Amino acid sequence: MTPLAGEVPGVPVGTCFEGRRALSEAGVHRPLQAGIAGTALGGAVSVVLSGGYEDDQDSGERILYTGEGGRDPRTRAQTAHQLLTQGNLALARSHLLGQPVRVIRRVSGSTYRYDGLFLVASVWHEVGRSGYLIWRFLLEAQVPQPAGRQVTTRLSRKSIHAAQVKAWHDHTCQLCSLRLTTPAGPYAEAAHIRPLGQPHHGPDTPENLLCLCPNCHVQFDLGGVGVEDDLSLLGRPGLLRRVRAHRVDPAGLAYHRAHIYSADPGDPD
Repeated sequence: MTPLAGEVPGVPVGTCFEGRRALSEAGVHRPLQAGIAGTALGGAVSVVLSGGYEDDQDSGERILYTGEGGRDPRTRAQTAHQLLTQGNLALARSHLLGQPVRVIRRVSGSTYRYDGLFLVASVWHEVGRSGYLIWRFLLEAQVPQPAGRQVTTRLSRKSIHAAQVKAWHDHTCQLCSLRLTTPAGPYAEAAHIRPLGQPHHGPDTPENLLCLCPNCHVQFDLGGVGVEDDLSLLGRPGLLRRVRAHRVDPAGLAYHRAHIYSADPGDPD
């Protein structure tokens, strides 16, 4: 089972592990050999820095991480181009999703240390020192959480709900039916109908989420488009796209109409 993204409960930043098996058993990094854990659709959840790639650059809170593949298994030298597949594709997917990855560093011998959550800030490819194409990932540390504060379970649930709604709709926008595709896979965003937090206090449930393209997400959040009870759109022609598995909460749509949708946005000038 692929571990969820985010912090692992009971494993604070700075925890050390003796060997890859200990990392795996703790759920911090499951693979016993691969440096990247995750899936092409769900994104990467953890990476290990062990000094194996000559193009890696680690300055603490910023890491230029080299993707996997293209190395001779005996000499560990780069002998072929890397491809945007497997772990590399998972990291690129995390960049699209804005999903943090756990970073683990080998600090000595077989000792590994969990060093917190990093975001995949940028993805590109270039020719490495050995003359072969490599994939590069800029990892940037997130602001450390206060000691003892556990946010993993809540964040993981949000990620699960958003991923489920996007999967139900095959990453197709419910407002305009656009399906964005990239080399890292399809991309869509999960938009809360009734916003979370104060003062709206919307629930974090699939029924309170829509699968939208980025443009429609912005318009929906800023009140440029709404949805009637009969699923006809306000502010533009059309109907809300539906699939059988995804029930949309009518009360959430009514709240959005009452508090966020603007029938007359006015003249911006």
